[in-house]
Amino acid sequence: MNNPIILFDGICNLCNSSINFIIKHDKRKQFRFASLQSNFAKEILTKYNCSEIDLNTVVLIQSDKVYLKSSAVIKILQQLNSLSKLAVVFFLIPEFIRDNIYDFMASKRYKYFGKRDICIVHDEEIKTLFLE
Repeated sequence: MNNPIILFDGICNLCNSSINFIIKHDKRKQFRFASLQSNFAKEILTKYNCSEIDLNTVVLIQSDKVYLKSSAVIKILQQLNSLSKLAVVFFLIPEFIRDNIYDFMASKRYKYFGKRDICIVHDEEIKTLFLE
């Protein structure tokens, strides 16, 4: 598979809203998605020796490289519409600072945004972007 793959917490409302944002702004329909709870995610993370990833971490797998947390978010935003390309500026901030901010938000995401019992179900066209 040549498409970039985004792995995310499938029951997190913030995560699902972020995925919907990406789908809306991914004009080339390049990204593919899977929840971290899926068998697909478990298999691909094992392939990349990342089986210890927890649900607090967004993962981008692209060109046989694995990007985690804030680096994944920035790389994803860079590939969306032209305004999001400004996200590259965030790479100027040291990763440990970016990831501390990311970790803080990730630890509060259920409290502030809630969670659902099951992963969101999309229409048939969008469903083809999800890997199982």
